[in-house]
Amino acid sequence: MIKKLLFFTSILCIPTGIYAQGSFLENIKQGQEVAEFLPADGEHSYKLKLDSSRFVLGKVNQNSVDVVVNIYNPEGENVAHVDGPSRGPEIFQFNTKKAGDYIIKIIPFKEAKGNYSIKITRLEPLATEPVEIVDQLMAQYSGNDTPGAAVMVMKDSEIIFSEGYGMANLSYDIPFTIQTPTNIGSTSKQFTAFAIELLAKQGKLSLDDDIRKYFPELPEFDHKVTIRNLLTHTSGYREFINTLAITGRNMDAPLDRKAILKVIKNQPELQNEPGTQWNYNNTGYAILAALVERITEVPFPQWMKTNVFDPLGMEHSIVRKNQFEVIEGRAAGYNLDEDGVYQEVQDLAGAMGAGGIYTTSGNLAKWIGNFNDPKVGSEEIISEMTTPFVLKSGDTTQYGLGLFIADYRGLKQIQHAGADIAHRSMLMYFPEIDAAVVTQSNNAGFEGNIAYKVADAFFSEHMEPEKEEKSNEEESGTYNYNVEDFDGLTGRYELIEAPGFVLNFSKDGERIYTQATGQGEVDMYAVSDSIFKLKGVNAEINFHIKEDGTADSLTLNQNGKHLAKKISWKPQPEELKEYTGKYYSDEIETIYSINIEDEKLMLHNYQIAGPMPLNPADKDSFGSTFPISDLSFVRNEQGEISGFKASNGRTIGVFFRKMAGNE
Repeated sequence: MIKKLLFFTSILCIPTGIYAQGSFLENIKQGQEVAEFLPADGEHSYKLKLDSSRFVLGKVNQNSVDVVVNIYNPEGENVAHVDGPSRGPEIFQFNTKKAGDYIIKIIPFKEAKGNYSIKITRLEPLATEPVEIVDQLMAQYSGNDTPGAAVMVMKDSEIIFSEGYGMANLSYDIPFTIQTPTNIGSTSKQFTAFAIELLAKQGKLSLDDDIRKYFPELPEFDHKVTIRNLLTHTSGYREFINTLAITGRNMDAPLDRKAILKVIKNQPELQNEPGTQWNYNNTGYAILAALVERITEVPFPQWMKTNVFDPLGMEHSIVRKNQFEVIEGRAAGYNLDEDGVYQEVQDLAGAMGAGGIYTTSGNLAKWIGNFNDPKVGSEEIISEMTTPFVLKSGDTTQYGLGLFIADYRGLKQIQHAGADIAHRSMLMYFPEIDAAVVTQSNNAGFEGNIAYKVADAFFSEHMEPEKEEKSNEEESGTYNYNVEDFDGLTGRYELIEAPGFVLNFSKDGERIYTQATGQGEVDMYAVSDSIFKLKGVNAEINFHIKEDGTADSLTLNQNGKHLAKKISWKPQPEELKEYTGKYYSDEIETIYSINIEDEKLMLHNYQIAGPMPLNPADKDSFGSTFPISDLSFVRNEQGEISGFKASNGRTIGVFFRKMAGNE
C-alpha cells in the first residue's frame, strides 16, 4: 500500500538545480541500452534532444535497485513521473510539445542502491490520426509479456474502431482480443440498476419502497432506507468492502451474501440520513442483486441472462456468481508484486450486483446501442437512469441510477468506470453525438484516463477546445490576491491517503510557496481566495477556508482529489502513553492494539501484516494507512480515553472500546 501511494512525491518534484552533487548527465539515443550502478545518494540524468511533437516510450529495468523516474521538458517542468514496483521495469512514455533537451532523471527510492539499465524503445513522430494515436496510447500494454486491454469506439450506433492489445493470459500465452470476456468491475452497476427499473415498470416494486419491505431482517433505523437510496449511493449503510477491510479480512477470500447483510445488521446507526449525502457504496448494489432474486425467485445471474443479455444479443456476457466460477476464454487479472513480477490474482469476493460482470467490447456496443434506441426497457428507463439524483438539501449529485452524469469538454457524458482487484474498465457515452468509448483491461496498472484520451482523438471536433496552457507569468497575473490573507493558511497539512507525507505552506514577503516531504520549495500563485496553482507542476491546492480566514484542511487536485488535514498538534512522547492498549469493536468483532515504537504510536491487527503508523493531526485525532485512514479517540466524562472511532472514507465511525487490563 505504501508504494502505491508514492505518486504523490511527483507533486512538487521539479528540478531545482537538476544535477545534484555526485550526479552525472549522459546523452541517450533510441535503441541504446545504458547500464549503471546507482548509489544511495546518487542522481543520474539522461538527455534526449528532441523535436516538438514526438512520442517517446522507454523503460528502466530495476535489476537490484528501486528507482523513481522523472521526465523534465526544456523549461524544467515535470511532464512524467513513474514510481511502480521495487523491481522489474519502470515503463515511461511522454509526448513533446516543444523542441529542446528533455531530461530523464533517475533517483533511488528511500536511499536504495544497486544496478539498473535504461533504454528508449520507441521514438517517433507524435501521431495525428485517431487510430495511430490509440496505438501510441496503448504502447505500454502491447506485446506478449504484459497483461493487455481492448479499446472500442462507436459513432452513430456503429463500431468504428475495435482492437485488442497484450495478453489475456500470461500462463498460456493467450492474447487479449476484442472477443475476450473481461471483468468490468463497477461498470456492472448500470446493469443492476437496469434490472431494478425493469421490475419497477412491471409493477413488482417501487423505487421509493422501504428496503425492509423485502428484507425485514435488516435493522430499523430512525430513517427509512429506500430502494432509490441504494441505487443513488445515499442510503447511509456501511460499505461492506471497506468495513470488512477494517477487520483485516482478505477481500478475495470467499464471501457470501449473509456476511454482507451482517455488516448492516451489526451497524448501530446510519452513517447519514438517507438522501442527504452521496457516499459511493457497494453494499447497496449487493442488496439490489439479492432483491431481484427475492422478487423473481430466480438467481440473479440467470435472471440477467434471460431478461437482459439474451434479448440484447449479448451472448458473451455473464454475471460471475463467485470468483471461482469458470468463464471460458476470460482475461485473468494481474498486478505487479514488489519484485516487478506479474502475479495472477483472484477477483473481489461478494461482488455480484456491485460488480462481477464479464463481457466483451462487442457486447458492450450492443448495450450502448440500447441507450439510444431501447430494444429492451424504454426511453423512460434510460432517462431515469441518466438523471442526476437531487439530495434533500437541493444539491444535485453527478450520479443517476448506476451511472455518472457529467460534462466533458462541452458534451454531456454518461459514464461509469470499474475496478476489481486487477481488472479495469471504462464505459462512456456522449448522447448528443451518439458516440462512445469503452476500455477494458486485466492490468491493475492500466492508466485510468486513457478512455478520455481516446475520446479526444476521435471526437475533438465535437468538443470545446482544450484550454491552452499559459506561462507562469501569464497565470500569476490573472487574479489580484492579497498576500497578507495567506497568513491564515500557512502551516503543515498531511495527506489522508499517504500518512507521513506533509505539505508545508509558507509566506516570505510577497512570495507564497509550498514544500513537500523530502522535496524542494515550489512557488504558488492564487487563482481565487482559496485556490492556488503550483508553478511548473500540474497540480492545484484548494484550501477549505473557514469564516475567520483560516483552514483546517485542503484538497490537492492532481490525478484525482486528495484530502489533507492541517497538523496543529505535536504531542511529546510521554503524551502518547495514554493512547496505548487494546481496543475491541463489538460491531465488527475485531481487536486492534496500539503500542509506542521509536517514540511513535503504531497500530497492530493480527490479520494485517506489519504495523500501521498513527500520525497526529488534531488533539486525539490521528491519520493512518488503509484500512484505517482516520482514527479519532473518544473520552469519557472523566476525560479518560474510552475508545476510538475508525473511518476510511466509505465507512465512517466504527467504534472500538478500550479493553480493561484483564480482558
